[in-house]
Amino acid sequence: MYAPAGVTTAPEFPIPDRMKAWVLGDPGQLSLVEKAVPMPGKAEVLVRIDAVAICATDLEIIYNGPPASIQGGLPFNKKFTPGHEYMGTVVALGSGVDEYRIGQRVTVEIHAGCGQCKRCREGMYTSCHNYGLNYGNVDKGHRANGFTTDGGFCEYQINNINTLVAIPDDMSDEEATLVVTAGTAMYGLTELGGLVAGESVVVTGPGPIGLLGVAVAKALGAYPVILTGTRDNRLQIGLDLGADHVLNIRKESDVVEAVKRLNGGKGVDYVLECSAAPNALNEAIKMVNRGGKVCLAAFPHGEAPVDIAHIVRNNIYVYGIRGEGKSATHRAEAFMNQKRFDATKIHTHTFALEDLPTAIRYAKDRVEDAIKVVVKARGVPAVQKVAAE
Repeated sequence: MYAPAGVTTAPEFPIPDRMKAWVLGDPGQLSLVEKAVPMPGKAEVLVRIDAVAICATDLEIIYNGPPASIQGGLPFNKKFTPGHEYMGTVVALGSGVDEYRIGQRVTVEIHAGCGQCKRCREGMYTSCHNYGLNYGNVDKGHRANGFTTDGGFCEYQINNINTLVAIPDDMSDEEATLVVTAGTAMYGLTELGGLVAGESVVVTGPGPIGLLGVAVAKALGAYPVILTGTRDNRLQIGLDLGADHVLNIRKESDVVEAVKRLNGGKGVDYVLECSAAPNALNEAIKMVNRGGKVCLAAFPHGEAPVDIAHIVRNNIYVYGIRGEGKSATHRAEAFMNQKRFDATKIHTHTFALEDLPTAIRYAKDRVEDAIKVVVKARGVPAVQKVAAE
């Protein structure tokens, strides 16, 4: 059994030497194999993965390679295990770890910065200057699970203690996988200023980050919160999560004017852009009032023209965020723990780990209008279950 030197384990959580793990081969090709259970080092723990959500970035990595950066060569990272939105139970402690205990339930952030570059020292560890330098002959200590190191589509994974977020026992596995999504929305609103109580906010795009962006904005006291999108059923979920108004852009001749109409005839204070539509930034800068702020939480695959003159003339601020930086995930978990919003409204399907290819198909092709698809490593039969209507 698993008993590496210098690692603390407990008999109530026996750990095998090998585990099941999905690995990437050619584009879109995943294989279920056995891998050695990894060993935590200093300031690391071993997490037994209980559940992992599928993110659009996972699909990008699986089918196109970047933005992952693993040994094996781009664009497709051979024998690499993707997946990054996971939660689980701490089952082993690396050297010097006393911040967490064996048996504690946690959810995880993606990024553990190197801790020594300028950005990490500023708290911007998702913008670590040593991103990807954690293998081969160079090891700067940076890790981004599912991006620059093996991720969560497996049974066990190591995590730096800085990436762990403790969760309460009454939070379901499925809900815990959504903390990092809510944390990304929280990070965006933090960069826009954080104090959004009474400020007007537009969220564009009712995907997982956009929908939880609505929830976080309302929890922070924003008013009104306006959600735009193309699917009425998703817009309805936005209303359930606290949106004051929703707009189906396919039913509006001019969505910018429609936003202003809902905000007393003027532009809003903030836009959180989560749609990745090619014209999204141009629409966003025209939705905000002078001196307003726009945060880009999604990106189109190609270059997009931007009306820079409008930005300059109107003193508009544009921010881009990566992931869930500046400990935003901890703040999002606090809101979820306090029941300030119900993140499970975006969870639509659950599959067993063995059924990952089907789960990915549901997420990629939006089968049954899947929004957030969760894969569980234990406790679910190898068939699809609908977890929420």
